[in-house]
Amino acid sequence: MAKEPIRRRLAAILAADAVGYSRLMERDEKSTHTLLMARWKEVLEPLVGIHQGRVFKWTGDGVLVEFGSAVNAVECAAALQQAMAAANRGLPEDWAIVLRVGVNLGDIMVEDSDLFGDGVNVAARIEALADPGGVAISDGIHEYVHGRTDIDFVDSGYHEVKNIERPVHIWTWSPNDRTNEPPEIAAEPPPQLPARPSIAVLPFDNMSGDPEQGYFADGITEDIITDLSKVSGLFVIARNSSFAYKGKTPDIRKVSRELGVRYVLEGSVRRAANRIRINAQMIDGTTGGHLWAERYDRGLEDIFAVQDEVTRTIVNALRVKLTAGEEERRESRGKVDPQAYDLLVRSRQAILQFSALSSMEARRMLHGVLEIDPGMAAAHASLSIIALTDFINQWNGATPDNLTQALELAQKAIDTDDTEPQGHYTLALALSWMRRLDEAEHAAERAIELDPNSANAYTALGTIRDFQGRHEEALTLYTRAHRLDPQFDLSLHFQGRALLNLGRFDEAEVAFKRRLMLAPRSDMTRFYLACLYGRTGRHEEARGYWREVLGVNPSFSVDHLRRSLPYQDPHLMDRMVDGLRKAGVSI
Repeated sequence: MAKEPIRRRLAAILAADAVGYSRLMERDEKSTHTLLMARWKEVLEPLVGIHQGRVFKWTGDGVLVEFGSAVNAVECAAALQQAMAAANRGLPEDWAIVLRVGVNLGDIMVEDSDLFGDGVNVAARIEALADPGGVAISDGIHEYVHGRTDIDFVDSGYHEVKNIERPVHIWTWSPNDRTNEPPEIAAEPPPQLPARPSIAVLPFDNMSGDPEQGYFADGITEDIITDLSKVSGLFVIARNSSFAYKGKTPDIRKVSRELGVRYVLEGSVRRAANRIRINAQMIDGTTGGHLWAERYDRGLEDIFAVQDEVTRTIVNALRVKLTAGEEERRESRGKVDPQAYDLLVRSRQAILQFSALSSMEARRMLHGVLEIDPGMAAAHASLSIIALTDFINQWNGATPDNLTQALELAQKAIDTDDTEPQGHYTLALALSWMRRLDEAEHAAERAIELDPNSANAYTALGTIRDFQGRHEEALTLYTRAHRLDPQFDLSLHFQGRALLNLGRFDEAEVAFKRRLMLAPRSDMTRFYLACLYGRTGRHEEARGYWREVLGVNPSFSVDHLRRSLPYQDPHLMDRMVDGLRKAGVSI
């Protein structure tokens, strides 16, 4: 039988490898492996898909990727290193996963789905010559991409490499070189301290001896944040930004600078059966000095009382006076069933996983909460969020009936406890999607009245204003939400959208680009960038971002956006996508 001929083709090969991986594994094998796998899944794989590549081999701490285009390979390499830098932000330097990346153009041999040959081998050798966090490319790649990309490579000369007879001419790039960093994705300046006493609550440590109880410590932290947030005399950082420090041991003064707050609360939770012990301490982030430390040891049914004690201790220490309404709402809080509280906390963790499966699991747990305590308004509000989230994402067989269900559940939360801000927030969302914007506006304003530090409520009201065509007011509200939640990427997306609607294209581009650094899989942010570039005559970039939209979400539909986004101006979407048409995009 004749031997099958070897198949060959020309391809651009990207090789990436983790720097110092053996050292990291020796120190903490499990955590290092888990973090690297998360980086591959959440950072690398989406970018490879967007740039039309194919992973053909995993090498433990490294990966090999094939591209049909040299430009795509190089742009993916640079985007990967920028996204990894963003993912590592806030991690201690000796815990960060840092990559070296090499790209080579060469002839390869194909066997099944694997690739072999000189083209692959040289890519792996070039990768070792890159700076940590940087990219090295062969001279052949540089010839193809020069003048076709905005990335500026430095000629790094010829190098002898192992098992390759001829010297290899390479060019290098690093995001650490400030001359190469695009100005539109420069880091935001640290926020200024507010006039009011300001505080961030870091995730409490789980001291229960059981790692599975981590969800409970998170739940306590979230409830303390929520409790403080309702005090109008305080400025309180939102949960998303506080939890960016989970699992880390950051310098408190650094946290203070990054979040723009004077005070930081940290602590620990120990749970044994139906008793809890909470240790908490408040630190002045500008000096690092400890202001006070307290221990709270109670039965789990008194958890609301413990949270109230923590809040009152902070309020008294900062000499903040509660309003009469805030005092009255605190006096009405009673005991809680331990099982109901446990299910409520677990459901919140499931909702944060943001998937169809976790949505179903959260719904099941919340129904369990209400079977025990039908008067738990927060459970009704969370069920409303789930119904709406399923509808927006078309999960779990969702239909337009989900909107009606979300509306009814939000109203049930309010009827159960009118002072629960989450009910009014979810009501505002449901009414918005039902295009009842004036009613939604009143609900969002009530949520802010009850929780003046709610970044979510400011975002909801901003979105309503944006849909009403009041884009300047929307921008003010989105900016307020971003200040309360400075490490939450979605607020940058909404700011960009309002700026785009206002025709402030340069500022919108900066907001969208910053958002993509934090959320590289966003199809909607890419869509708005494509529209922006089309409207400003940058048609090649518009077409490029539209291709990336379809790479992330092949079923992306502009018609679906027209039907679902409740803009009062029926022509706004036409104006937005007009630039895409001018760029030659078929939609």
